[in-house]
Amino acid sequence: MDRTRLRIIDLSVPLDNQAKEPFPPEISYGSHEEGAQQAAQVLGLKPSDFPDRAAWAVETVTLTTHTGTHVDAPWHYAAKTAGTPSRTIDELPLEWFYGNGVLFDFSDKLAGYEIIIEDFEKQLEEMDYQLQPFDIILVRTDADKKYYQDHYAAAHAGVSAEATRWLIQKGIKVMGTDGWGWDIPLYKQAEDYKNNPREGVLWAAHYVGKEAEYCQIEKLANLELLPKRFGFNVAVFPIKIKGASAGWARPVAILE
Repeated sequence: MDRTRLRIIDLSVPLDNQAKEPFPPEISYGSHEEGAQQAAQVLGLKPSDFPDRAAWAVETVTLTTHTGTHVDAPWHYAAKTAGTPSRTIDELPLEWFYGNGVLFDFSDKLAGYEIIIEDFEKQLEEMDYQLQPFDIILVRTDADKKYYQDHYAAAHAGVSAEATRWLIQKGIKVMGTDGWGWDIPLYKQAEDYKNNPREGVLWAAHYVGKEAEYCQIEKLANLELLPKRFGFNVAVFPIKIKGASAGWARPVAILE
């Protein structure tokens, strides 16, 4: 591999105490001096036995599996998929999470806009590209630019249930957004439902996972740095958490 020709673009947000997520992480930073105290206690030594009374630095992180950039497993959407038990994040094939990336740019859409099938079809026509099974879909809304702003969770355009189903029917297993969630913002769903209670409003795109297996990447970032709409690879391997509905990930785009 010629690394001088290799470019890797980070597509993740950081875990940060200052993020304006609804469920932000709690990160406690241990000092090197505290590390010497811990090491001394474990090893039967004195902190002064370590050079400069310093040893390891360690962080303690408290968070949900859906905090920060992560991959949702079918188990997140429902207990069953197409009548069989939904798979958890540790049960999914790794082959799903490395493949050809395809970028759809909806950064011109207002927060709360619902992306429909025709929106995807129009951009595919502009790209002169046909979706292939196992392509990894990236939806740009630029919501990641508001990660440290209030109301971040309401800053994105979302994907409709019909468009989600259409992507799955095209053979897509992994699709992602730089928004807080894949659907339109939750407050918009709730507002619509309260005005006219009916099925197919609340968490509609997520619930498509009751019909067929697929995974969502949520809270992507830096999609504007991608120099082209397709013709690059994406790696987005989720952390292996036993029986979990999601796994944290650090997705990257790989270009030569």
